[in-house]
Amino acid sequence: MSINCIRTLLEGAVQAHSDKAAIVYNEKSMTYAELFIKVNQVAFYLNELDLPKDSRVGIYSKKGIEQVIAVLAILSTDYILVPLTTLLKSEQIEYIINDCDIKCIITDKLKLESIEEINFGGHIISYETASKGIASFEEIFKYYNKPYTCDINGHSNAVITYSFGVSGTPKGIVISHRNLIDSARVVSQYLQLEQNDVISGLLIFNLDYGLNQIFCTLYKRATLALHRFILPEDFFNHLINDKITVLPLMPVNISQMFDEDMHRIPNAELFSGVKTITSSGGNVTAKMIKDCKNTFQQANFYSMHGLTEAFRSTYLDPSQVQIRPDSIGKAIPDVELYVINEEGRECGVREVGELIHRGGYIYRGFWNAPEQNSERFKSVQILKDVINLEGQLTDELVVATGDYVYKDEEGYFYFVSRQDDMIKTRGFRVSPIEIESVVEKNIPQIEKCAVFGLDNELIEEEIVMVYSAKSEITEKEILFELKKHLASYMIPSRVVYKKSLPLVQSDKNKINKEALKKALSSVR
Repeated sequence: MSINCIRTLLEGAVQAHSDKAAIVYNEKSMTYAELFIKVNQVAFYLNELDLPKDSRVGIYSKKGIEQVIAVLAILSTDYILVPLTTLLKSEQIEYIINDCDIKCIITDKLKLESIEEINFGGHIISYETASKGIASFEEIFKYYNKPYTCDINGHSNAVITYSFGVSGTPKGIVISHRNLIDSARVVSQYLQLEQNDVISGLLIFNLDYGLNQIFCTLYKRATLALHRFILPEDFFNHLINDKITVLPLMPVNISQMFDEDMHRIPNAELFSGVKTITSSGGNVTAKMIKDCKNTFQQANFYSMHGLTEAFRSTYLDPSQVQIRPDSIGKAIPDVELYVINEEGRECGVREVGELIHRGGYIYRGFWNAPEQNSERFKSVQILKDVINLEGQLTDELVVATGDYVYKDEEGYFYFVSRQDDMIKTRGFRVSPIEIESVVEKNIPQIEKCAVFGLDNELIEEEIVMVYSAKSEITEKEILFELKKHLASYMIPSRVVYKKSLPLVQSDKNKINKEALKKALSSVR
């Protein structure tokens, strides 16, 4: 058995702490020994399907202990896990099934109907007994009691994750068993996780950040407490009742927690056990950090920046969070980061360029997507003018992230924009985030703001700003304030007021700029 696979972590945890609670969810609890038995039963059944090696197996279900069992069972076979969030619609599920040729889907009663709508022709396994033609975990746990052994290769593919944005066709990113184990190791190291930690399983398991909560739990032989965020009151009860010490979040979760119109926040003393908060998957604002600090007064706050093509690039040390809240931090252990310009040379201090990720945690690549792979996964030769490449070694891959960033005098990185988001106008590259930040800090009447570019033959793209507020503010007043803080070429040529702005379906904290672009383009 490879030392670089999740199965090894599971077996080690069972041998050392068989009677310890591995997973808790509401009133249910499962020890490592009990978890191991059920994982083996499901893995045995999956092997009995006799699918070809590396066949893709999807999980499309609500969160629960059974979902964790399914994840670990698939990773105990030579099949590949494809997590499918329940936020996806039937046509999106159908797209993923066809794109990576899923042979089997593990689901629950609620989602069986959605699978039937798309006429899925592969194997279906349900947690609950549903019909005579569909196998269930209940039956597997009853009848499959034979010993199960496996031999997992750490370099084999383990997971393909998909994420749907606001436009374009999603591509799956392929993650190896070694990637999963390395990610658990490095996070456990810099977060200083311990065996007695209780890690909140709030995040959904469709992407690596969420899955990593399972694997860090196994790595440190800690306890994972699952929770589905529905109401803030229930969430705070989860933190108190489950005695959470480590709280992984996304910015949207922080916004949900501290929506003062919805609930009253419990006394901070009730959360004295929370020692670590992490955030990834979006920009963290100073207000979010302040809210967390006020409520979780004993917790260290780690702001992190990850990639689609690699597990993670940076984290901001908690000591710096309030000093430089806009920074994405410095490189995590075993990673080198460079900022290069269009000529391939290293950018100077505060000069914006593309972030290049070298070293650990780089994933295998995009599934059936040669164009995306050639665009993002580059030979280390891309850094030939930055680092000393002796020996003519050319087989090392680095990630050209498509993230535009800059580095300050002390070596801290700051995210500016995605490559696709940058506005090209009058020969300049303009970051929408920079303009949006100025609006947020200096025009408090504006509730939400979106800045983007629209095609203009004369100047490449014109800068458009759309905002929402309780009442309309004159364009003259807005531009007057922006001109105090921005260069002339960064001033929007169009300012549009809307009572409310469209949000991305999968992330209610993010404005749907594509919808705004289409709406404004049609009325020009």
